[in-house]
Amino acid sequence: MSGDERIPVMVPLLGREEADAAAEAVLSGWVAQGPRVARFEREFAASIGAAHGVATSSCTSALHLALVACGIGASDEVIVPSLSFIATANAVRYVGAVPVFADVDEHTANLTPDSVAAVLTPRTRAVLAVHQGGVPADVAGLRALCSMLGLALIEDAACAAGSTYRGAPVGRGAQVAAWSFHPRKLITTGEGGMLTLDDEDRAVRLRRLREHGMSVSAADRHATAGPVFESYLETGFNYRMTDIQAAVGLVQLGRLGALVRRRRELAARYHDLLADLPGLRAVRDPDYGQTNYQSFWVLLEESAPGRRDDLLTRLAEAGISARRGIMAAHLEPAYAEHGHAPLPVTERLTRDSLILPLFHGLTEAQQDRVVAVLRKAVG
Repeated sequence: MSGDERIPVMVPLLGREEADAAAEAVLSGWVAQGPRVARFEREFAASIGAAHGVATSSCTSALHLALVACGIGASDEVIVPSLSFIATANAVRYVGAVPVFADVDEHTANLTPDSVAAVLTPRTRAVLAVHQGGVPADVAGLRALCSMLGLALIEDAACAAGSTYRGAPVGRGAQVAAWSFHPRKLITTGEGGMLTLDDEDRAVRLRRLREHGMSVSAADRHATAGPVFESYLETGFNYRMTDIQAAVGLVQLGRLGALVRRRRELAARYHDLLADLPGLRAVRDPDYGQTNYQSFWVLLEESAPGRRDDLLTRLAEAGISARRGIMAAHLEPAYAEHGHAPLPVTERLTRDSLILPLFHGLTEAQQDRVVAVLRKAVG
């Protein structure tokens, strides 16, 4: 890419190995959920330190299944951050439950035990905590609070593959964690998701739920010589991943360590270049963990000249793709009539933050172009 070409906000790292793996799956004749999905589940779960992986069609479907498996239903309340992609709150509505929006920490953009406690009611049945943008949430306190109150804790780790919490991979020890393999994430299968957990009985049920509630999976039927008569034990869904996707995912999983290292190198360079620029505060590691820098966002301080939207416009005019900061679901039309407690931190973060280009192939010259526009706008 030349210095005059547009700088994208994100480009997935995909190459010949992924293409060959997908082609091999196609030529094998097994393109639906099958042996490659099972292997991807095992290897991804092992990378987290979880006993079980359950691949799905998306992280949204994974969140839906997690809520079903945790027994969340009509009129139950589930505490969620509004500061998250809207799928987090939508999944709660899928099971007929009510999302209750809690505010977040300004530095990590994540729920805290105090922000959760502030919106607890007798109808609260679960907490859906997000590791936002790859920044690990401080889940020890959340797990302790939920355990004390008998609440389910589902971790939305959509962005967090490769992030760490207290020296271990994010998601280790989670009651259930949901992951995304969308192209904006570090590793991708095009679309796709995963659930990781340690509870074997729940994992068995989740696999059944993602495949129409069938008592015998398609792969198991195929492996059996004689006739198989499956039954449908409960209302299920069609949330399966394909073997083509899993083939790509297995190659991508092998790249994860290198992807995280490269993003952290680029993020460190952003920090150095922006260190003396007043009016901007960049996302950083929390004291208790490391982010994979799935997104590199900056927050405009109250003292900064101009507005976030003006800065996005100036970046776009300079051929640089940036994005508004993390959305706030409670400000979207779909939730216009949805009551909520005051969310001052959420509203400040979504109003005054933006996401800068960060991807494996980003060059120093491209970073310099991004920073030059920032300096001219707010320096």
